[in-house]
Amino acid sequence: MLVATSALVLLGACSKHEEKTEDMRPVRAMLLASSDIDVNAEFSGEVRARVESRLGFRVGGKIVNRKVDVGTLVKKGQVLMQLDPQDLQLSQAQALANLRAAETNRDLAKADLKRYQELVSKSFVSQSVLDGKDSTFKAAQANVDASQAAYRGQSNQAAYAALLSDVDGVVTEVDAEIGQVVAAGTPVVRVAKSGEKEIVIGLPEDKVDVLRRIPDVQVRLWADPKNTVPGKIREISPVADPSTRTYTVKVSIPDSLAEAKLGMTAVVQFASKTPTPQIKVPLTALFYEKSATSVWLVEQGAVKLVPVTIGGVAGNDIVLASGVKPGQTVVTAGVNLLKPGQKVTILGNDLPKAAK
Repeated sequence: MLVATSALVLLGACSKHEEKTEDMRPVRAMLLASSDIDVNAEFSGEVRARVESRLGFRVGGKIVNRKVDVGTLVKKGQVLMQLDPQDLQLSQAQALANLRAAETNRDLAKADLKRYQELVSKSFVSQSVLDGKDSTFKAAQANVDASQAAYRGQSNQAAYAALLSDVDGVVTEVDAEIGQVVAAGTPVVRVAKSGEKEIVIGLPEDKVDVLRRIPDVQVRLWADPKNTVPGKIREISPVADPSTRTYTVKVSIPDSLAEAKLGMTAVVQFASKTPTPQIKVPLTALFYEKSATSVWLVEQGAVKLVPVTIGGVAGNDIVLASGVKPGQTVVTAGVNLLKPGQKVTILGNDLPKAAK
């Protein structure tokens, strides 16, 4: 009897079915919103002078005097550095001595020519002798001209011992010190010209073509974020920087931004709008089936497949022309693992919204 009772208990236990748990699939989703903003991007940059020159001596030599420091305001024609002028002055004196010797030879040839002209008039010498004296005088005059040119050139070389500023501006860098021997043309001082300034930024390679067509460019300083002024793209480098792999862009700023100082941090904002508001979703939100494009809408904790029409591409997002409306929730990750009516749970505490 005991054995029979145990068998009935076991049969009763086996006949009980386990309760089915509803399949809840976690997904990522976003709340749709319409917006007329096509591009809205910001990039940080540095305020620089539009014209910045790296100045160097036209002749080589040893630096004996430095008259400016970084930050010094300079005027056009002001002396920045000086070389030891001794060798240049000796060369100038040599050129002057050569000129004096050439002038002496020319004067002698001129007096000779005059005497022979008088002798020819009295038929004491032949015309061929006079022609020889005339040629000697002309050669002496040409030698004087050459010596004068050499003297003027050497005088210029002596004047090049002083490095002068070409513009009114401010010294931004000093690359040489007293006692250093520099070659001709070696940059020793950098001067930023006073006047127009610009902001230099770097654009990633996937944004250059899009941002170069945007006319609405706004500029603001990090030190004064409330003051925003319009800017203008002046130059876009055709070659990426080898170290940062970004394209250098120079944005001109108006004179009204007088508080912009060289080296300040600034922000350049690019913005453009579409003629009508658009709804954008990431590419991962699209579900393709039988040549039809759809999205999964989340309604009351379950998903529903809704066909949509693609209106174009906006950067990394897809523009939906029809099929959805603002305020609906769309699955953005895990679309290939869903089925109509399936219960889902949205990952994350906050439901991300489309950019307004």
